[in-house]
Amino acid sequence: MTTLPVQDATVEVEPRTISRKATGADRVFVHSIRAVGATVLVITGGVGLFLGWQAWPTLTHYGLSFFTEASWQPEADILGIRAVLTGTVMVALVAMAIAFPLALLTALYISEYAPAFLRSTLVSLVDLMAAVPSIIWGLWGYFLIMPYAAEFAVWLDRNLGWVPLFDVHNADPDAALIDAAISNYSFSMFCAGIAVAMMVLPMSCAVMRQVFSQTPPGEKEAALALGATKWGMIRAVVLPFGRGGIIGGTMLGLGRALGETIAVLLILSPSFESKWRILEIGGNTVSALIAGRFGDASKSQLSALLAAGFVLFLITLVVNTIAAMIVNRSRSGAGTDA
Repeated sequence: MTTLPVQDATVEVEPRTISRKATGADRVFVHSIRAVGATVLVITGGVGLFLGWQAWPTLTHYGLSFFTEASWQPEADILGIRAVLTGTVMVALVAMAIAFPLALLTALYISEYAPAFLRSTLVSLVDLMAAVPSIIWGLWGYFLIMPYAAEFAVWLDRNLGWVPLFDVHNADPDAALIDAAISNYSFSMFCAGIAVAMMVLPMSCAVMRQVFSQTPPGEKEAALALGATKWGMIRAVVLPFGRGGIIGGTMLGLGRALGETIAVLLILSPSFESKWRILEIGGNTVSALIAGRFGDASKSQLSALLAAGFVLFLITLVVNTIAAMIVNRSRSGAGTDA
């Protein structure tokens, strides 16, 4: 048996440098996405700078009284947004009080209870609600919902009138001629909030449904294997997993509700009184004020309207930023079983 001689040779092997730079179509895609993202940031920043520049004369002229004054009387040089800020918050809170449980239950039903053959249809129907123009929702709320909402407001005033939120001044819910007095319960922030709730529901529901669908099936199956019921599994696994999506979707809906215009303008009777009674006729929001007064505004009043819009822009931006941060920090489905 022969043995072949082995020559010793030292071969230096250098590690190959791996480039992370995108090439070809990937490079085009990366640069395109960066350009689109930068454009959105520039447009948003430009809107903020424009509103701030236009609002500066009003803010310097009225000072803090612009935020503490409730009246809007340009002819008397008295302008303030306290009343419209209060109305904006109250309409948005009414809308979210109605939209939140509906969005949560709808998202849970679609993701956990709906049959597979029906799920895509339900998703399309809910998403289709977001495509309905706001003026259609306003007409729907004005002609169809407001008469029934006013009757329900009478019932709330009669049974829960001891709560300041549901108290209505200058109206007797026990009056014999309730039809004559029901106008005191129409054109209210409560009626406007119902229409706005239907407009923000698809957005909140879509975020919640997407997060619920990413719940790891292994955790769900483990809960069921340990003897949990369907609802027990949802309460112990799905809801904790989707907590960030629930909060984020709700706050995104709140940002939309704060800026809704046409539906509120059609339903809510404009008044400049800072009040918290949601069932009472009258109220106003920042967006409805701008839409209603923009056409015949003088130069000084136009600056005041843009100042009000600048305040609303900042509020909406803060709400949406917080919502995005919460959604990003929530569990994103990493570790989901294939």
